[in-house]
Amino acid sequence: MRRDRPAAVRGKVLSAAPRFEGKIVRPQDLAGRLAKLARPLVFTNGVFDILHRGHVTYLARARALGAALLVALNDDASVRRLGKGAERPLNRLDDRLAVVAALEAVDAVTWFVEDTPLALIEACAPDILVKGGDWPVERIVGAPGVLARGGSVRSIAFEHERSTSALLAKIRKPG
Repeated sequence: MRRDRPAAVRGKVLSAAPRFEGKIVRPQDLAGRLAKLARPLVFTNGVFDILHRGHVTYLARARALGAALLVALNDDASVRRLGKGAERPLNRLDDRLAVVAALEAVDAVTWFVEDTPLALIEACAPDILVKGGDWPVERIVGAPGVLARGGSVRSIAFEHERSTSALLAKIRKPG
């Protein structure tokens, strides 16, 4: 008998989905989930293709601005339209959703198929809208609507200069 696993796991097939998968919300089901999330609600979006320290630090900082964090991911087709390269995303949407959902800072994760998350931002009516430090507040999609409702818009400075594109270049560098 194997003793390297807890007794509750030994000899049993684990069929229940991990709890973090419950954070993944289909866009059409988002209204119901939003009603259960604490306010102020923080909203951010991105590709989050190869998760790195810059991503997780950014998401933790975003979450600290409010009571709940909703992350919206670009679907695979919208990532390709961003011009990040023909091979992107490296990880499919369902895998990216699961990885982001597993993060402690994230309360819910969804996706959008459009080129920008504007419709999703308007539907969610977040109290706080955030993007990374490479986005000046005046260029953040959805900012005018959030500000008009009395919310705030923040650009969070990078603490760790990391990027998926830089990681890919490093991996591909010969020798």
